[in-house]
Amino acid sequence: MIYLLKFGASLILPPGIFFVLFLLLAIYCWKYTKKYVAIIILILTMSLYLLSTSWMSQKLVSNLENEYNPPVFPTGDAIIMLGGGATLDTPDVSGTGELRSIPANRLLTAVRLQKLLNVPILVSGGQVYEDSGKEAVIAKRVLLDLGVPESKILVEDKSLNTKQNARFSAQILRDHELYEPILVTSAFHMKRAVLNFEQEGVTVTAYPADYIENKEQVFHYNKLAPSAGALADTEMALQENLRFLVTKYLKY
Repeated sequence: MIYLLKFGASLILPPGIFFVLFLLLAIYCWKYTKKYVAIIILILTMSLYLLSTSWMSQKLVSNLENEYNPPVFPTGDAIIMLGGGATLDTPDVSGTGELRSIPANRLLTAVRLQKLLNVPILVSGGQVYEDSGKEAVIAKRVLLDLGVPESKILVEDKSLNTKQNARFSAQILRDHELYEPILVTSAFHMKRAVLNFEQEGVTVTAYPADYIENKEQVFHYNKLAPSAGALADTEMALQENLRFLVTKYLKY
């Protein structure tokens, strides 16, 4: 009964309520206007509905996340952690500005690897927007709070996208004679990130973190319930695939 109520609620709240309304509009058009209009509305509605289900988003996200698995016994001479968003002026424990949830999850994995291997950790990410925080600077502050020695922290705080993450990080690695880096980023982002580093002549060991989906997928009818969160995950996965193609073929 609990799951049935959850499914029902998804049809009276956005975005589900709009699929119901568009379906009713398609029925009306079929009965009282041109039937081809009803067919077009129905196709568009059902397409958007499927993209808004976790059943679809899980498939798309899992395809990205399963490109790489973390090595059981990681080795390397440095750890690269890519940023993914930060606030500018929100209060934090030891300063102002904090990492958003995605890079915060990446940092948790990166700092544990650093403790395990005792190698430098390179945090990469600049201030992407006027009202966002400088990611690498904030990440360094958090690492210091967690007990990572300042001598073990390298900062790349100029990059605005993954391409620049790789380009500027590659130069820092060369300057410090580090040639076997472990790359930490979200599992959905790893495929494109590895490609960017390869294009800069850097071979990395992929250590995906911040997983969204389980490795083993179990079907439940509630995964057919539409939700804004599932649609956002679908959009993210489609965007990531598009950016990978742009990076691969346009080198951007």
